Amino acid sequence: MKAFGRIGLVAALAAATLAAGCTTIKEKRGYLPEEVLLDSVHPGIDNKQSVEGTLGQPTFASQYGADTWYYVSSDTRQKPFRSPKIKDHSVFAVHFDRAGNVTAVDRSGMEQVVKLDPESDKTKTLGKDRTFLQDLFGNIGAVGAAPPAGS
Repeated sequence: MKAFGRIGLVAALAAATLAAGCTTIKEKRGYLPEEVLLDSVHPGIDNKQSVEGTLGQPTFASQYGADTWYYVSSDTRQKPFRSPKIKDHSVFAVHFDRAGNVTAVDRSGMEQVVKLDPESDKTKTLGKDRTFLQDLFGNIGAVGAAPPAGS
């Protein structure tokens, strides 16, 4: 009976170890928002310095157009041997005027997430599909030929 008990214990530990390897990996990425801090940013009151003091450095800032700071966060889940899937996504945008004062704040979430699923490793283009040999020999006689009459 003692040998069977040991074998059962070893089997239970092995099963627990294997089951732990099959769990879903949960990961938070980007800015970890605190609602109290996000709610404390007000247009007309705050400026860049106060926003940075409250929220810290932005995830990224706009390079074109209006001066905007973005705080981006994602909550992902990944099953073993699979690609991560986004469970929750949020973007907090703070818009500034030329003087550096907050003019508006915006929030967006999963409604802005787009899943791109490429069909293959080739990009479709307009025009005729040509083979390698047509590309290689297609211009023979066309380059350096005399222009058509009347040109």
